[in-house]
Amino acid sequence: ILPLFSKHKVVHFNRTDTRLANNGIPLALQKLRCRVNFQGLKFTPQIETLGLKLVRILQEKGPFVALHLRYEMDMLAFSGCTHGCTVEEAEELKRLRFVMFEADRYAYPWWREKEIVSEERRQQGLCPLTPEEATLVLQALGFTKETQIYIASGEIYGSERRLAPLRAAFPRIVKKETLLDPAELQQFQNHSSQMAALDFMVTLASNTFIPTYDGNMAKVVEGHRRYLGFKKSILPDRKKLVELLDLHQNGTLPWNDFALAVRQAHEKRMGQPFHRRIIPDKPKEEDYFYANPQECLCEGTGCEDVLDPGKSSKVTMTAGEQL
Repeated sequence: ILPLFSKHKVVHFNRTDTRLANNGIPLALQKLRCRVNFQGLKFTPQIETLGLKLVRILQEKGPFVALHLRYEMDMLAFSGCTHGCTVEEAEELKRLRFVMFEADRYAYPWWREKEIVSEERRQQGLCPLTPEEATLVLQALGFTKETQIYIASGEIYGSERRLAPLRAAFPRIVKKETLLDPAELQQFQNHSSQMAALDFMVTLASNTFIPTYDGNMAKVVEGHRRYLGFKKSILPDRKKLVELLDLHQNGTLPWNDFALAVRQAHEKRMGQPFHRRIIPDKPKEEDYFYANPQECLCEGTGCEDVLDPGKSSKVTMTAGEQL
């Protein structure tokens, strides 16, 4: 590797994002990871220029929420989640998953769940929130019609039909496609990672970041925002939310009780400092370093006070009031 690094200055390791050790690494190396992940991160000049333009447009209109609405076709097919879809859509997603499974089963042998029961996964909190569910959660958290919301995502499955409730509740919804001239995005159109990079820049600059699914991008944005001074990131407890949403929608839980329960469930899920969860025998289930780089967030004898969730300041206002 050293000769390659000496020649090219950068070595790219594919598919290592979630396969690096999170814990048990010398402090100096952990801090180096932070400098690489957060300080050294650079995009191409074209992406940087357009990303900064997006941020400037949004900030000129006031504070904004970045909603990482992970409700794209590939995500739903991969996760096997079809809640809220029509019968035809569910069948389409199932067919796509079979195609993805057959194509990737040798490259990814852990992809063994060919048959998935969508509702079971949803009850376990393993599905992305639907646009309709996200609407109710945002309202319960205290966000109002005046809230400016940037949707960070690709094409939403079901398109405008599925976005209609979200738009009705929050008329100030925008996307990169509505803020920029189509000609400006043309160079990135067939490059999903480059389009995601634009969203990444916006999510970092947002006043509040809310992911509807905890995929890799959501986790690295969460960690980067912690590194930038614990910028507010509301991290949905999807398992609890599904329980509350179902109770509310079947008429068991009135709106005021539902909204209060949602806020209480997320009092300590707003990007406050806390210790990374370590599971020695199950590294894939523990907290990722890049989502919570605690070694880089404080220094000296006061670290325990900072990272102890019991000593973190309790959120008493609604998220909307704090935006």
